[in-house]
Amino acid sequence: MTSSEIAIIGSGINSLVAAAELALAGKQVCLIERQDRLGGFIHSSERTLPGFVHDTFSSWHPLFVSGGAYQSLGRELHARGLEYCNTDGAVTASVAGDARTGAHRVAIAHRDPSVTAAGLHAPEDEGAYLTMLEDLGRNAGTVFGAFGAELRSFKQVLKIAFGALKRGKIKGTEAFVRDSVMSGRNYLRSRFDGWEADQLWSPWLLHAGLGPDQATGGVMLPVMAMSMHTHGLPVVKGGASNFVAAFESLLREKGVRILLDTDVDEVLMEAGKVVGLKTSNGPIDTNTVLANVSPQALYSRLLSQAPDGTAKAAVRYQNGRGAMQIHLALDKPVEWLDARLNTVPLVHVSSGSDSTGIACAQAEAGLLPAEPTVVVGQQCVLDPSRAPRGKATLWVQLQEVPFAPRGDAAGVLAVDDGWSVELKEQYMERVLSRIEQFAPGTRDSVLAWDILAPTDLASENPNAVKGDPYGGSAELFQNLLWRPFPEAAGHRTPIKGLWHIGASTHPGPGLSGGSGHLVAQRLNKSSKP
Repeated sequence: MTSSEIAIIGSGINSLVAAAELALAGKQVCLIERQDRLGGFIHSSERTLPGFVHDTFSSWHPLFVSGGAYQSLGRELHARGLEYCNTDGAVTASVAGDARTGAHRVAIAHRDPSVTAAGLHAPEDEGAYLTMLEDLGRNAGTVFGAFGAELRSFKQVLKIAFGALKRGKIKGTEAFVRDSVMSGRNYLRSRFDGWEADQLWSPWLLHAGLGPDQATGGVMLPVMAMSMHTHGLPVVKGGASNFVAAFESLLREKGVRILLDTDVDEVLMEAGKVVGLKTSNGPIDTNTVLANVSPQALYSRLLSQAPDGTAKAAVRYQNGRGAMQIHLALDKPVEWLDARLNTVPLVHVSSGSDSTGIACAQAEAGLLPAEPTVVVGQQCVLDPSRAPRGKATLWVQLQEVPFAPRGDAAGVLAVDDGWSVELKEQYMERVLSRIEQFAPGTRDSVLAWDILAPTDLASENPNAVKGDPYGGSAELFQNLLWRPFPEAAGHRTPIKGLWHIGASTHPGPGLSGGSGHLVAQRLNKSSKP
């Protein structure tokens, strides 16, 4: 039996952050990963053709560089080779066709919020946009305090609440809370007369595991906007695997024991306390475990004696929509009809809450959306090293896809065989046709492709239950104070020495490393004399 002071199950971003912060504080750490590599959904490789480097899953790092984990670890990671590519100009955009006139509608966000606001055409919208950001800035201590706090800690919540009341008094705080729990659609309707802000930011709610008609969009939408105005859309130079490589270098240098190709079969307990782990490569003796796994895996598989009610609650835990990744090697960069989009790192094909809301509803009903929201990532705009000279990669993400399709909303594609190679390629053609509307010639420039359906994501990473890469729906009933569910909310579980981290725990999905940072801070603080 080997021994380790702290064992971490899984090696996604929250595990990497926790392992690094604990090791830097002098802790003995063991990191256990079932795959033959670290990183979880952070990976890059030449998935299509030699010389074309694709970020296989996640790609953009605004939440990481703006969070507490980066403040703690950024210098260490940059010293070990991490380098970001970013933009000072246009950061994101959305394009759609106007059903009434047939004209194309384009909305663009720039790093400079005043430039973005000036592009809104309704008379009152320029001021409304800047006011939206000012309101968030005034309440930043509340919002980001909540994201960076243990919400089951009465002391921390009281501190946040007192600060909110001090800044906004009762009336102002009530108004902010009301806005925060609104859906993104209703929040935008309450503030803007024109279409641009909706078309621009509603699709970004998908990246938070939400849709435009789900609660808390009223806070997540301005958070997304402010994070990109402030931090842009950084990508890792040379591919996302270089981010993991910097972490691995730091971990090995600080003595972290890394076990790859190792499955954890059970968390061993005695008298309600963790005493070790049973793994495919032998037992590990430890009294502290950080489990970066789904609630279903933790309470229904890894614990032979789950606390009362938790196993049943885990079974009821609701995962969100599935996702799909399409990687394209292009003979030339995309040439959009609106040439301004040629230099925008990430473009959504969406009319905003209307088309995205319909696509979400179709996916929730088990249908392939007829007009999906298409996330078009142009990483080569920021990092030309990812493709041979004159060529380009395209990172296409679809976040409104059923795990087990029951039909096609367009009534065209047969789904009887599930996500077969044929269905994946047919759906890719639908997606490319959406892009082709606004960037003719894109389909003819495709040299090779690689498609990951929701079933492929679930096979690659067991935390992506039912193909959901966001660790479960982020709707209010299982978010913030109630994530993953009331019976085991928070990171400290009912089992002494067992902590739960990852996207299914507070502060939820996204590449912030927030839960790993929170737990590492608590463990480091508790061990100080």
